[in-house]
Amino acid sequence: MFQAAKRWMYRGNRPHRLAQMTNRFWEMVHSSGIVPNWVTLEVIGRKSGRLTSLPVVVAPVGAERYLVSMLGDQAQWVLNARAANGKAYIRSGRRFEVRLEEVPTAQRAPILKEYLRRAPGARPHIPVDKDAPLPEFEAVAASFPAFRIVPLEAG
Repeated sequence: MFQAAKRWMYRGNRPHRLAQMTNRFWEMVHSSGIVPNWVTLEVIGRKSGRLTSLPVVVAPVGAERYLVSMLGDQAQWVLNARAANGKAYIRSGRRFEVRLEEVPTAQRAPILKEYLRRAPGARPHIPVDKDAPLPEFEAVAASFPAFRIVPLEAG
C-alpha cells in the first residue's frame, strides 16, 4: 500500500502536490545539517533558469559522497544537473557549490546499495531489496543515475 502511494506521488517522475508539500518540510530538515547525509540539493532549472531545491540523501562510499536518482534518468533534478554540466549546490547547515559527476553504470552497484540502506523512502522506487547481493544492484544500475559530489569550495 505504502509503495503504491509513493509511486502515485511521483507519477511521471515529478512530485505531485502532496509530494511537493512533503518535500518542502523535508527540505527544511535536510538543509539544517542536523541529520548526517541528509541534505538539500539545489539545481538551476534548465527551462526556467530558477534555482530549484529538493531533499536528498547522500550515500557515502569510501572517501566519496554520491547522490542517486530514485526516479531514474528522467527525474527533473537529473535533467537539470546534466543541462548545467553538473553545477549544483548542497545545503547542509550552510550552502556550498558542487559539481555533480555522473558515475558510469558499471560502478553504480555499491553506491545504489549504500543509498538504499540510508534512504528508506527510495525503496519503493528501486526494485531491489536493500540487503540483496551486489549482482542484483548491477542488474538495475543502468536505470538509476548516480553522481559523485565534487566540492568546489572548502566544506
